[in-house]
Amino acid sequence: MSSASRQRGMTLVELVISIVVIGIAAAAMFSAMAAITGRSADPMLRQQSLAIAEAYMEEISLQAFADPDGQPDCGRACFDDVGDYDGLDEAPHDARGEEIGVLGGYRVQVAVAPVQLGPPPSAPALRIQVTVTDPAGQPLMLAGHRADY
Repeated sequence: MSSASRQRGMTLVELVISIVVIGIAAAAMFSAMAAITGRSADPMLRQQSLAIAEAYMEEISLQAFADPDGQPDCGRACFDDVGDYDGLDEAPHDARGEEIGVLGGYRVQVAVAPVQLGPPPSAPALRIQVTVTDPAGQPLMLAGHRADY
C-alpha cells in the first residue's frame, strides 16, 4: 500500500478560520454601507438650502438700495429696500410673503451691513448675508454685495 495519497478538502480549523475572516469583512462592509446610507440625504438638503439662499439673495438684491418712500417697515409684505431685510429670521417664504409649507423645517436668517468695496472714495455698498439652516441643523451661508449705482 502506498501512503502517497493526498487529502482533499478542508480541516475543521481551516473552516472556522475562514468563517471568522469572512464575518469580520462582512461586518466592516455593512458598517461602511450604514454610514454612507445614513448621510445619503445630506447632498439633497444642502442643494435645497442653496436654492433657498439663492432665491432670497436674488429677491434682496433686486430691491432698491435706499428706502424709496421713507416709510417705516410694516412687515415682510412691504419690504421695498435692501435694508428692510436686515435681521430677518423666518421659515422660507416666497417673494409675496407667503410661507412655503413644504420647507417648514428650514430656517432663513438675513444680515445686511454697510461695507467699503474699495479705497475711499468708493460708492456706498451693503454686504448681504443669507444663512439657511436645514432640518438636520446644518447651516449654509451665502454672501453678496449690493452697491448704490
